[in-house]
Amino acid sequence: MKHFCILAGALLLSACGLQPMYAGGASGQVAQGLAAVEVPAIEGKAGWLVRNALVDRLGAAGRVTPRYRLDVRLDDKLEGLGLLSDDTIGRERRTLRARYQLVDTASGAIVLDATAGSDAGIDVVSSEYATIAAEQTALENLAKVVADKIVARLALQLREGQAGAQ
Repeated sequence: MKHFCILAGALLLSACGLQPMYAGGASGQVAQGLAAVEVPAIEGKAGWLVRNALVDRLGAAGRVTPRYRLDVRLDDKLEGLGLLSDDTIGRERRTLRARYQLVDTASGAIVLDATAGSDAGIDVVSSEYATIAAEQTALENLAKVVADKIVARLALQLREGQAGAQ
């Protein structure tokens, strides 16, 4: 009975038009499209972190001739929240927002213009070192989250563009 349910579920999913995003693995169209995205340097420490995360996720280690360029501008904010009874800040929020454009390098046309962002809460403790370490860890984590969101949106755009071209 269990196997029948799994088989029926698989048949229903195939009938609804869902397709795997990364069909074909590393040689699939979406993976090849992502590998053809060049990511120029992004300003600041947050930019360095986001660029490295993007390069890791895109698989752009020089394997494919770049067809696209991903231009990214970041806005990194750290703001104090929650005042304690002694008028000190007890909580901070770090926000990382990215505005990015996917540019076709052959024509210069903007294929995608979008934004991505995330934020994290940070407890401010009596140790200044611990607070600074928490702020840096939050930035590192936010860079990964923002990069994941950008790559997911790029994959959708490339898949839609390739489906329209066929």
